[in-house]
Amino acid sequence: MSALDTSIRVEVKTEYIEQQSSPEDEKYLFSYTITIINLGEQAAKLETRHWIITDANGNTSEVQGAGVVGETPTIAPNAAYQYTSGTVLDTPLGIMHGTYGMVSESGEHFQATIRPFRLATPGLLH
Repeated sequence: MSALDTSIRVEVKTEYIEQQSSPEDEKYLFSYTITIINLGEQAAKLETRHWIITDANGNTSEVQGAGVVGETPTIAPNAAYQYTSGTVLDTPLGIMHGTYGMVSESGEHFQATIRPFRLATPGLLH
């Protein structure tokens, strides 16, 4: 792991979208707002994303692609980039984690880790 791997901090805030969910059809919609903070000394461009999403039944899906929400942002040192996206689960509880493929201003490729975070309907967990 290089110093660049730890130069990006990822913060997550989740929300259950009750109005667009249908528990009787086993469809639970969650939004997640991601804040990507560049703690490093170089600008870093987010080029790819890789998500691993697991529901309460242990079913796992992966999402990979270029950028996030149609963008490949460059984040300056001591700056942040924020976006909101969403996912649908078949259960009222799940976990997401993954990585962002980044490239530094000097051209070095590295991975920014997205630590596991929980998606849960309100009142499900105490």
